Amino acid sequence: MESSPASSVASDIVNNLPTQDILTTSGATNMVATVHDSSVFAMFWNAGFVIKVVVLVLLAASIWSWTLIIGKHLKMKKLALDTDEFDDQFWSGVPLETLYKELRDDAFNPMVNIFCAAMAEWGRFLKSAQSSDSSATKLLERRIDRAAQIAIRKEVDELEKGLGFLSSLGTNGVIIGLFGTVLGILNGFKAIAIQQNASIAVVAPIISEALFTTALGIVAAIPAAVGYNKLMNDTNRYINRLETFAEEFCSIVSRQFDER
Repeated sequence: MESSPASSVASDIVNNLPTQDILTTSGATNMVATVHDSSVFAMFWNAGFVIKVVVLVLLAASIWSWTLIIGKHLKMKKLALDTDEFDDQFWSGVPLETLYKELRDDAFNPMVNIFCAAMAEWGRFLKSAQSSDSSATKLLERRIDRAAQIAIRKEVDELEKGLGFLSSLGTNGVIIGLFGTVLGILNGFKAIAIQQNASIAVVAPIISEALFTTALGIVAAIPAAVGYNKLMNDTNRYINRLETFAEEFCSIVSRQFDER
């Protein structure tokens, strides 16, 4: 018996229902896969070995730079408070010899170290000095200034530890990220050549994965550069404070030596 046109249309609709369900499910699956593949972890996992190394290096450098920035900032704040405390003691009128005896075994900041080094040099000079004329005064000033400058250089080396790393990361972090980007693009061109397909669907994921290392380089470099500038300014101000104290102390000692 020949089927009617209505029954044929109904049969086609019924037969097409499972196919539509399968297509819908497949489209949803592809959409989920696309979203998943565009995640940061997926981009890292699908990248080449060298790019993975670049990403890991930048991540480690970023973590270490934040550790240095926070640690140095807290240290500079504590140094400022300790220096203010010593400054109050120094200018309180307490005899220098008494203050030296109290602090020489418990030096708690760079300024105290400079004070103790200068006082120790003054004590050695007094034991060997034969007179208190102008030549002896000038010799005392030179010796105390030299002792203070040596102590300052030691403290500067300690204060500037780690700042070189921040400077290098701030300068070269983006370049390292660009290195990973160039490698990623080169690998992408190879994949395009193999697939012989340069459509947006193929090119976009490759470019996004390649640019990921540049973005990570920028994220690592900017805080390092800002932190370096801030910490370097704080360090230079503190060093100037130490040098000013050394000059003031040298003048005080010279004056007291002349009064003996």
